[in-house]
Amino acid sequence: MDLVSLPPALLWTLGIALVLIGLVGTLLPALPGVVAIFGGVFLIAWIDGFEKIGVASLVILAVLTALAFVVDIIAAMFGAKRVGASKTALVGAALGTVFGLAFGLIGLVIGPFLGAVIGEFIARQKLDEATRVGVGTWIGLLVGTLAKLALAFAMVGIAIAAYLID
Repeated sequence: MDLVSLPPALLWTLGIALVLIGLVGTLLPALPGVVAIFGGVFLIAWIDGFEKIGVASLVILAVLTALAFVVDIIAAMFGAKRVGASKTALVGAALGTVFGLAFGLIGLVIGPFLGAVIGEFIARQKLDEATRVGVGTWIGLLVGTLAKLALAFAMVGIAIAAYLID
């Protein structure tokens, strides 16, 4: 059985479920987040032949999806830079974020912090400064998560507006 032969009600349910899973996923890294939102909206657009949600809306949503990925990767780095982190700490925060993704929520909380602390300690050999940089990194990550959540809700809003406005 392929996607085309499924009943539209089931496809709608799947599309809406993907959007809801995506909203939850912006907070829980074990779920796909904005990618699921985009996939759900794309499925909903496909169901009606892209009549209500067209290519222009989907391009805007794709750009917001990409922007959410950028926010994910650089948010911790900006937090670290804000508290005067060294370049080594910035690289450590970025690497900690990327490696932390593999460990889910705990990895995203601890990874950037540890990466920044280790990088700063390597650069300056001062544990108190390294810890301060780690905390700044974590605050940056929190701000990034809030920005990603705002992007996710903007995506949903754009999709709803595109669907309702003819």
